Amino acid sequence: MGDNFGIHRGPPTKKAVSSTAAASAGDGTEDRTQGQILSDFLVQLEDYTPTIPDAVTSYYLNTAGFEASDPRIVRLISIAAQKFISDVANDALQHCKTRTSNAPSSGHGSSKNQNAKLSKDRKYTLTMEDLQPALNDYGITVRKAHYFV
Repeated sequence: MGDNFGIHRGPPTKKAVSSTAAASAGDGTEDRTQGQILSDFLVQLEDYTPTIPDAVTSYYLNTAGFEASDPRIVRLISIAAQKFISDVANDALQHCKTRTSNAPSSGHGSSKNQNAKLSKDRKYTLTMEDLQPALNDYGITVRKAHYFV
C-alpha cells in the first residue's frame, strides 16, 4: 500500500456482505462513509508535522499566487510534495543501482558471494546522471547549462 508518512489510519474495516446481514448482526459495526474518512484524515493533519515545513510550503504557494487560509491545506500540499520528492529519489536510486550493476566490476576475479556482500554494504550517491532520467519519467527535463558542456 505504500508509505503513509506516519499518519495512522486505524484498523481496516470489514465490509458487510449485505445491509440486512449487518442489521441483523446487531454488533454496531457499520462501514464508514467517505466523509467520515476524510474528516478523520483532516483531524490527523492538524497533529502531523511534515518533512517540508509549513512556512516553506506557504512561501512557494504564495509566490505561485495561491493563498491558503487553512493550515491543513498547506500540510496536505507538503505531504504531496514530500511524496513526489520521495518517488523521484527512489527512481534515481533504482537508476543508480541499474547503472552500477551493469558496469564492469573492478577486482581480480571476485566471486558472486563477495559481489553480493559488497552491493549490500554499498553506499550510493545521488548524481545528476541518475537524477536526470528519474525526472524525465515525471516530465521534467533537466539539462546542463551551456557553460558546463
